[in-house]
Amino acid sequence: MKHTMLVVGLSILLATSSLVTRVAAQDHAFNPLPNTVRVGADGKFESDPDTAVVQFNISAQAEKLSDANDQANRAAEQVRRLLRTNGIDPKQAQVGRFAAQPVYDYKNPKRKLVGYRVDTDISVKIKDFSKVGPITEGLANMQDLTSNQSLSYELEDMDAAKIKAVEDALRRAHDEANAIARISGRTLGELSYASVDSVERGPIRPMMMAAPQMAAADRAATPTAEFGAQKITVTAHVNALYMMK
Repeated sequence: MKHTMLVVGLSILLATSSLVTRVAAQDHAFNPLPNTVRVGADGKFESDPDTAVVQFNISAQAEKLSDANDQANRAAEQVRRLLRTNGIDPKQAQVGRFAAQPVYDYKNPKRKLVGYRVDTDISVKIKDFSKVGPITEGLANMQDLTSNQSLSYELEDMDAAKIKAVEDALRRAHDEANAIARISGRTLGELSYASVDSVERGPIRPMMMAAPQMAAADRAATPTAEFGAQKITVTAHVNALYMMK
């Protein structure tokens, strides 16, 4: 979850509508001012995600560390071939963690060394969602090489979504202030002050474990087939102070 605080002041001494902005840690308390109305409103914007994130783990274990490394390298090469086959540059894959550690038999009182294990966490960001299915299926078919496969969606162009949410909140605030002015027999004037707090709420990210290999004739559709990616919602709260005529 990300929080952004923006405070906007509008100078009423200028004929133009230029905005003066500054960042603040919290909304300052206002003393009641004559001929003003202060309102608060919530706004939101729902956006389709623009990026799929596939995460998985490569693991290998052998009696010798060099053999475990060789197994992990062969698995990584198969992953690179899978990505190239689907038109993705392997350089787009990112390594989040690499670990090589001894494996002991703890049932043995002397904690006997039985081998070495190599683990690598990898994530790939995919813009073309039509490639998600073939890649996740290909990884699942590497059941002896990859594990802990998960698929999530995110919105990288978050700034544009935040602006849309702020615009929606400010429209609602203006409508509420205008209603108050109309009911009281006044006319709503210009915006004097506004504070904005926007919040990003990402989608639920379920874990998809690697499935065992199956013959093509026996392979059923995945549980997520034909479903769309969950939308990402960005919300904003606006406190606005308007002049009253």
